[in-house]
Amino acid sequence: MSEHSDPMWKYSEASKENHRYSNRLINEKSPYLLQHAHNPVDWHAWGEEAFEKAEREDKPIFLSIGYSTCHWCHVMEKESFEDDEVAGSMNKVFISIKVDREERPDIDHIYMTVCQLMTGGGGWPLNIIMTPDKKPFFAGTYFPKHSQHGRIGLLDLSQRIQYLWINDRSQIQSTTQTVVSALRQPPEGSGGPALDIDVLKTTFESLSQRFDPKSGGFSDAPKFPTPHNLLFLLRYWRRSRDERALQMVTKTLDKMRLGGIFDHIGFGFHRYSTDAHWLTPHFEKMLYDQAMLALAYTEAYLATGKADYKKTVEEVLEYVLRDLTSPEGGFYSAEDADSEGVEGKFYLWTLDEIRNVLPEKEAKFVENAFGVFNLGNFKEESTQSLNATNILHLKRPIDKLSKEFDFSPKEIEEIWEKSRKTLFQVREKRIHPHKDDKILTDWNGLMIAALATAARAFGNSGYVRAATSAADFILAKMRDSNGRLLRRYRLGEAGLSAHVDDYAFFIWGLIELYESTFETKYLRVALDLNADFVKRFWDQQSGGFFFTAEDGEKLLVRTKEIYDGATPSGNSVAAMNLVKLSRITGSPELESLASSMGRGFAGAVRQFPSAYTQFLLHVDFTLGPSCEVVIVSSDKTHEVESILAKLNSVYSPNKVVIVKDSDMNTQEIDAIAPYLKDFRAINQQATIYICRNNSCEAPTNDPDRMLTLLNTN
Repeated sequence: MSEHSDPMWKYSEASKENHRYSNRLINEKSPYLLQHAHNPVDWHAWGEEAFEKAEREDKPIFLSIGYSTCHWCHVMEKESFEDDEVAGSMNKVFISIKVDREERPDIDHIYMTVCQLMTGGGGWPLNIIMTPDKKPFFAGTYFPKHSQHGRIGLLDLSQRIQYLWINDRSQIQSTTQTVVSALRQPPEGSGGPALDIDVLKTTFESLSQRFDPKSGGFSDAPKFPTPHNLLFLLRYWRRSRDERALQMVTKTLDKMRLGGIFDHIGFGFHRYSTDAHWLTPHFEKMLYDQAMLALAYTEAYLATGKADYKKTVEEVLEYVLRDLTSPEGGFYSAEDADSEGVEGKFYLWTLDEIRNVLPEKEAKFVENAFGVFNLGNFKEESTQSLNATNILHLKRPIDKLSKEFDFSPKEIEEIWEKSRKTLFQVREKRIHPHKDDKILTDWNGLMIAALATAARAFGNSGYVRAATSAADFILAKMRDSNGRLLRRYRLGEAGLSAHVDDYAFFIWGLIELYESTFETKYLRVALDLNADFVKRFWDQQSGGFFFTAEDGEKLLVRTKEIYDGATPSGNSVAAMNLVKLSRITGSPELESLASSMGRGFAGAVRQFPSAYTQFLLHVDFTLGPSCEVVIVSSDKTHEVESILAKLNSVYSPNKVVIVKDSDMNTQEIDAIAPYLKDFRAINQQATIYICRNNSCEAPTNDPDRMLTLLNTN
């Protein structure tokens, strides 16, 4: 390999004992970028230095986007980016830039769209070759070192790009013009008449057609959780009383809870299932999945009263509070799928391992209940030798196994919990997967919302404390001197401009936290952040929120996203935030913004409504019935607590709740929502005011009357 002349390529004095190279990424905060800091590839972080260097040296840019828990990103790094021959070729031909998609979703969104336009598909690692002015002309995902099986290798790719760059720059220019023109085309059919009940029905029918009646979910392999689909179906069931909607929810939740996608030993859900039966997961664990699935199971518990759903939420949140919570109170991003270079190794068991660590009775139970075999129990292991590995999974819930074993349901629960704790302790001694310990504002917002919602449903004050701690941490540490949100915190430093998801998801968390604590400071901050959000992100021409702020970095295009993918879109969540804040405060301006979003995105939603199920939650809310519930306290605090306990025990998602008490909170909430000034306690008892569909009922002191009104469609 040729000598590196750049001073950044001198051997690192701090790490020369362990690493041959240290490139510019050594100075970054992102765990993903730091994973590549010792590659022989001359990586740059995204920034003007790299683009100016590419212009000065007349080289194309190799942009590589991934994230720290991405399995195939690790594979490509090991095979290609750690290879001296590949690095030498790349360093000769390109200026190479690494981007963490979780830190810079704005960059990732644009260039993923490019990849989909150019190749018809996408995924991570995402690799783009572009000009120094950021215009792409080649796109792909995983590239091996050598070309194989119809997939070009990096060595061949580097040579071809070099030839094209030197000899046919006009072809490159033609390609960039075509791609950029396509990016800048406005989406077809974006506007239209307001969305109505027919769209909700069409969405339900579309999900019904895609539903897997055997295993739940809405696709074959690979199968993703898509909790926002379940949240939509629960609301559609409540509206229509069509039992098919509820059955799709319960089948999916039941099957996921039993499958290998759920970590039965340490809890939490893996990213997705590689098969159609939820058995074999992609083993990474993401904070956003835990949050959204906790919300889905919580709402399903309120709708059905099924104890397994409550237990699942409690176990998911136990995992988050144990393994993904920072000492400062924020939540870490993810845990990797790989350990010791093998995907899933941390989570897998051989039959001998189980027999060696558990007493005979417990081992026999685990072996039979969780389908553990000498030859392994999932496809990738089926051809291996004896003592292959197993994914723990269940055919039916633990408490339903008494007919198959000579134990009572209570004994089975005790045997399993004792065995689980032993297996957990043994597993803890293994080499753990990498933990991505950056704290992201948007994903923390989702988890705050999930914790606050679960706290209300289950009366769990610990969840309130955790949600409060995370919110307070973000408000204290993840805002700039002007009060604007920042996106990422790691190693004591916050940075990066916040995007649409950061504002929308965190405001959602604050609204849910207010309705769990009724501390007006969280409502006030939610309103202040929302005002800043509208000011800097709102599209004055077409409505909706841009992905980046008006004064953000100028990229190829300024996009808007509404598609609900692995996480809901920022616009989908923002629409519901606007509706709820308008109902709490009585603000017609906020309601008008939400209405304009419904109209502005109506055409896109009508084309493929089941891709926008989170967005449709606010449509369901605004179509009604929906309620504003105001509880005015007397001096008897226990009366309010009793009312809230009843209110929180029922499934009634389309409501906002406000509490006026007898201290300073009264002045604060009256200032936020002036229409509440004349709301008083009656008969010296806590009094409930309910308004439904723009019409107010007579105030009542009777919680049962409140429940009757809430449950009247």
